[in-house]
Amino acid sequence: MISFDLSEEQRQLQQMARDFAREHIVPVAQHHDETGEFPSEVCRKAFEQGLMNPHIPEEYGGAGLGILDESIMIEELAAACSGITTAIMTNTLSQAPVIMAGTPEQKRQWLQPMTERLSFCAYCVTEPGAGSDVAGIRTTARKDGDTFVLNGEKMWITGAEPAEWYYVLAYTDPSQKTRGMSAFVVPRNSPGVQVGKKEKNMGQRASDTRAITFENVRVPAGNMLGKEGDGFKITMSAFDRTRPPISASAVGLARAAMEHAIKYAQERTAFGVPIAMHEGVSFMIADMAKDIEAARLLVWQAAWTIDQGRRNTKLAAFAKAFAADTAMRVATDAVQVFGGYGYNTEYPVEKLMRDAKIFQIYEGTSQIQRLIIAKEIFQR
Repeated sequence: MISFDLSEEQRQLQQMARDFAREHIVPVAQHHDETGEFPSEVCRKAFEQGLMNPHIPEEYGGAGLGILDESIMIEELAAACSGITTAIMTNTLSQAPVIMAGTPEQKRQWLQPMTERLSFCAYCVTEPGAGSDVAGIRTTARKDGDTFVLNGEKMWITGAEPAEWYYVLAYTDPSQKTRGMSAFVVPRNSPGVQVGKKEKNMGQRASDTRAITFENVRVPAGNMLGKEGDGFKITMSAFDRTRPPISASAVGLARAAMEHAIKYAQERTAFGVPIAMHEGVSFMIADMAKDIEAARLLVWQAAWTIDQGRRNTKLAAFAKAFAADTAMRVATDAVQVFGGYGYNTEYPVEKLMRDAKIFQIYEGTSQIQRLIIAKEIFQR
């Protein structure tokens, strides 16, 4: 028998996140969007309330929550501001490889301290010439005794500035292509690590995005995750765990855009009646509602599947592509419902439209998700 009811614990997590968003995110969302200031104080409060690092196993000090639990909470936070939510949840992606492939000693070293005090980490895979094509990265890690010497440049790294350590993908044997990639944990304070300026992005401006350069950075061999050559596999597997929560964030943004559109459509009149009475508007909002519901169900299915220990690659791609495209479409339509007011920064949907676009780009573009889906259909 199938049930779509949340457990009592999940409802409590949902309400906790909803209350936190209303109290701590909504009042400052506009400020952080306008200034681009990293929301350190909001993150501190989120950490104190247990909203950060929810997936770290209990034996390392975390709550040991599942991906579905995390996704439920993230939708509530992102409905308030997806940029601030990205800052709060930035640790998720870089911690995932350590949770999956780290030894007990590595987990104690890199994960446990993050449950004891507010701290950040960042995921370093994308490069100036390699985004969707991960095999195109040029960063290398050359073995030298009991260390690896890391050289290369990463680009568009979320949370680069506040991070204390980075998950880095590099070639240890370029001749082996993806089978020659290895994964490392690199401390931020390592000599040769250079963090660039904050990028000025279209949306999600509260999130910190920068380039990072690694110049002859010596990384202890003990900082390698898995075996030499396991890096590509670890990197791709991490996305199966993180794409459902990212998709949930897109659902939260879309939900917020729809709620604004509904409220405005009931208040604004045209031809003597609220514009909600006109099919041109009401049908647009009906499409928003059905697509948001469908996106949420895809997110829950992908998250639940991996929580059961089952492979969810295709389902995660379903969720990511559909939720990202839905967020962009719903936000754009919400601007249309508002008309000229929607194009103005004094009204909320303009920000939502800017924030929505990145969901179709980061953690695998919508085109890459379709490529993954096609491969799953035709090759598996």
